Amino acid sequence: KNSPELPRPSGLCMCLVPRPLSHLAPEQIRLVIYSRRAAMMKSLVKSVVAASIIIGASSFAPQQQILRRTTRLSENAVATPAAIETDPKEAVKLFGRLAEKYIMLDASAGMCCYSACTDCEYREPGGGYRMADQSAARPKWIPCYEDRNFEAQGKQHTTKWSSEIFTDGPVVTKEQFVDRLISLEFKPPLGGPYLAASAAAIEDESSAAALFDVLAGEKEKLTRFRMGKAMKDLANGEEGLTWAMFSQIMGAN
Repeated sequence: KNSPELPRPSGLCMCLVPRPLSHLAPEQIRLVIYSRRAAMMKSLVKSVVAASIIIGASSFAPQQQILRRTTRLSENAVATPAAIETDPKEAVKLFGRLAEKYIMLDASAGMCCYSACTDCEYREPGGGYRMADQSAARPKWIPCYEDRNFEAQGKQHTTKWSSEIFTDGPVVTKEQFVDRLISLEFKPPLGGPYLAASAAAIEDESSAAALFDVLAGEKEKLTRFRMGKAMKDLANGEEGLTWAMFSQIMGAN
């Protein structure tokens, strides 16, 4: 009760001095407090580092997934036609060489009588029909398939581009593609500026070369399979490219 008070060490908060240590000398108290502060700071630093690693890992994983998805997409993507500009007459010279009057569409639609039956299973929501094939008076479509056969209906079609560009195998170089495309017979198509066959000679090969780049991407050669797949992608899943689609691809609008 009458024991003398220990002097308060200057610059120290006595709330940090545990009671069991109150009998120690001021310098000893300082050493204990400093050591405990150091231990607390060390623990805090470890916690911060651990949290940073967890946050970094969680944010890095989605980025890796996005990067992998982007890489896969870029490998399979068709070259964008955004930078291409083609004179509409030059574009229609190409379209008239590749387009056809006939296209095969949906084998399951071949049994329709096209009599506007109210419960017809071949009717589209917009009122049209699912059709097995279509014909036009002039070349209208570049079919996206190589060869198609509807056995039940006795119909078969081999496309002009697959048989006359890939004449000696499933692969062509850019030079072969351009030469064979230019040599195809031209017929005035539906769509685009009208050109008679006599006025459809191709003297500038740059448009045909640009079409190869669109279809082949960054590849030096073009396969028959890739050409069909590329056209299908450019046609947004439709069975053939019309002039409206083709002119947009070639920048001929």
